[in-house]
Amino acid sequence: MSFIEQVRLLHPSWRDALEIAIVSYAMYRVLLVLQRTRAMHVLVGLVMLAAVFGAAVALGLDLIVYLLGEVFKYAAFALIVVFAPELRAALAQIGRSPMSRFFTHMGAAEVADAIAQAAAQLSQSGVGAIIVVEREVSLDEYILTGSVMQAKVSADLLATIFTPYTPLHDGAVIVRGDTVVGARCILPLAQTAIVDRTLGTRHRAALGLSEETDALVVVVSEETSTISVASGGRLWRNFSASQVRDMIAGRALRQIIEAGV
Repeated sequence: MSFIEQVRLLHPSWRDALEIAIVSYAMYRVLLVLQRTRAMHVLVGLVMLAAVFGAAVALGLDLIVYLLGEVFKYAAFALIVVFAPELRAALAQIGRSPMSRFFTHMGAAEVADAIAQAAAQLSQSGVGAIIVVEREVSLDEYILTGSVMQAKVSADLLATIFTPYTPLHDGAVIVRGDTVVGARCILPLAQTAIVDRTLGTRHRAALGLSEETDALVVVVSEETSTISVASGGRLWRNFSASQVRDMIAGRALRQIIEAGV
């Protein structure tokens, strides 16, 4: 019996298609949470171990099969410990699903306006700042490096946080939705070589986070008072407040650059 004939005997219904769609979407969301995180490397390692186990079974390597079998007995407990941050992030992703947006009080446009206005104020005052806008990938591990907050986003709040010599001014602010969830947060520095020596630690941190996550990072330079935006491992400099607003709101980058010319 051919494969096509076997498929015909299955008599798939709309319920099967629905189940496949749900499982596929769930797997996609899990991979989305894991992408560009340390957990992805762990997951790749587990897949490699499973491949070695399968090869050992096929080749009759009893000792390797026995050892890996003992490892897999406790793998479930190890996975819970290793993937604890990602499990919390997955639950948080469910809470931030499109359905939950009906319960938010501020829209993306209002948040973009507040951040752009704060960047303009800080730039005019010559105050350095780094503001992170969380997207799909959770930034919980970076939030925990600083001071956890729960405050509605506003231009005055952001400007106050970065006021020099205040307790929270040094480090990054992380914005989730319409809420400031962390201040004084430590970000990873860029791994790629930076040719431009005028870029300081804030710009390197912005690039570093944008390399590891899908976050959008707004940087105000203390030395030059210029506004830069990092995303996807790239840095755009000399942005205006309106360009920052458009980029946070999700406007296409090409249109933003053309509008600023």
